[in-house]
Amino acid sequence: MFDKLRNAFSSAVKSLGEKELKEKDIDEVLSQLEIALLESDVATEVIDMLKDDLKKQLVGATVQKDKIPDIVKQDLRQSISNMFDAAGKIDILSNIQKKKEKGEPYIISFMGINGTGKTTTIAKFANFLRESKFSAVIAAADTYRAGAIEQISEHAKRLNIKVIAQNYGSDPAAVARDAALYAKSHKIDCVLVDTAGRMQTSKNLMDQISKINKVVNPDLKLFVGDALAGNNTVSQAREFYNHTKFDGAILTKSDADARGGAAISIVKVTSSPILYLGVGQEYKDLKSFDKDLFLEMIFGPQEITPELIIVPPTEKPGEKIEQEETSEEKVVAQKPEIVSTTKASPKEEVKPEIKVEVKPEPKHAAEEQGDPFAGIATNDIEKYSDLFDVLPPENDDDARRLAATIRKWISNGRPKPKETTKEEVEEKEEMTVPDDEKPKKSHSLFGWKKK
Repeated sequence: MFDKLRNAFSSAVKSLGEKELKEKDIDEVLSQLEIALLESDVATEVIDMLKDDLKKQLVGATVQKDKIPDIVKQDLRQSISNMFDAAGKIDILSNIQKKKEKGEPYIISFMGINGTGKTTTIAKFANFLRESKFSAVIAAADTYRAGAIEQISEHAKRLNIKVIAQNYGSDPAAVARDAALYAKSHKIDCVLVDTAGRMQTSKNLMDQISKINKVVNPDLKLFVGDALAGNNTVSQAREFYNHTKFDGAILTKSDADARGGAAISIVKVTSSPILYLGVGQEYKDLKSFDKDLFLEMIFGPQEITPELIIVPPTEKPGEKIEQEETSEEKVVAQKPEIVSTTKASPKEEVKPEIKVEVKPEPKHAAEEQGDPFAGIATNDIEKYSDLFDVLPPENDDDARRLAATIRKWISNGRPKPKETTKEEVEEKEEMTVPDDEKPKKSHSLFGWKKK
């Protein structure tokens, strides 16, 4: 199940893991991810959400390259998990029990187009209720499709469940109302209403479903969709939701679904949860949807990931990097939070743990060749020279002393002359020569003589 969707996410993780963290490369990989998810029946709304979440997490952040796959997988998994959580859950058995205690039947209306396995799903649900010690009656409100009444009646006979039916062409809303009255008078716990299959593009037929819902006022409205129909199922769910505002969905034929995108797409476009999955032909083959199991099938088991470390940028030739931007406070302010996760039970929330480590900058290439000004931005050298009227050093010893003075000046917050410390004044005086001996001043680092 869901092989294609799992491969799509795996490819995205691998591609980002083999690239530098640059916006251009991220855009390129996200474009590839978008194509792969579209082929896996993932709706555009879901794709846009995942792309936005990944960009917020990655663009502008510099992290250890070998940690990128963990970050991507963690972010994709969390985004989808949050989406399922936002749709909520419905405890049907608990709700049926509450209505039973009031002496009222719990009414469930099933809707969807012909061919999705709706009638068979109703029979599976009736068996599920029977195993849960609840009684049920079926309303054969599909009075248009030839053989529909006989089909649901045969299922009911096998399950030993009562069916309320009328002749073909009868008013479906009247059939549903008769079933509700029968259930109340005979102390039946639940009424399952089988509506006629409607194409989502037929307004008149969709309006008739709305009429049935108004007449019997169901406690729960369920959309039944075919997982193998892919994006067409998502389109059906969108239109049915616009007309009926159904409460949840059941996906049939999920055991043969290699793509898996319909589940997360329906949740996103309707804000309604997936409640059950049809996974076979037997009456027992109706399974409750498990978010954690679904995520595990796509991303694999949730494992303990190594701590993710933010690495500060280093100066490259021709670039100017202000030293204050590499402080730990600036790194935290400018970079997205990268958190580590720990393995937890499905019901246990993983609390984020933030750990930021600033690594020392690697030696500048020039420093390895004996340049004492390596790692100091050119504009800082020029600014210090202007403020304190410092001449270019004449020898290596002068250059080293001047470099040390500038570094101390930077660490003190680049004070102006009136704020200069006593030690800096003494060091500046050591570098100063009489005016008549001053050579022509050059503020360019490359104009200074170095041995």
